[in-house]
Amino acid sequence: MIMDELLSSIAEKVRNFVAIYLCDIDEVPDFNEMYELTDSMTVMFFYQNKHMMCDFGTGNNNKLNFIVDDKQEMIDILETIFRGARKNKGLVISPYDYNHKRVS
Repeated sequence: MIMDELLSSIAEKVRNFVAIYLCDIDEVPDFNEMYELTDSMTVMFFYQNKHMMCDFGTGNNNKLNFIVDDKQEMIDILETIFRGARKNKGLVISPYDYNHKRVS
């Protein structure tokens, strides 16, 4: 719920370069297998139908599976991924290091 509220609150600010979609993993089980969605909350990034990866320092570059509770921090992450995607990079480095955060 925290991430849903955060993403909803920044949607208007990032609408020029980000589209935010919600996927209920209970209703789309194929998505679960394809992207190994086992966590209670996961944020994934795509650009032109290509899965974007981001190194958060957690060892899992495929998805963000921990809470980011700061709006500007999330905007910075989205901007970094967008800029990397525009340069045809499949993996970008997060502007913040989360290796100290506990992953749910």
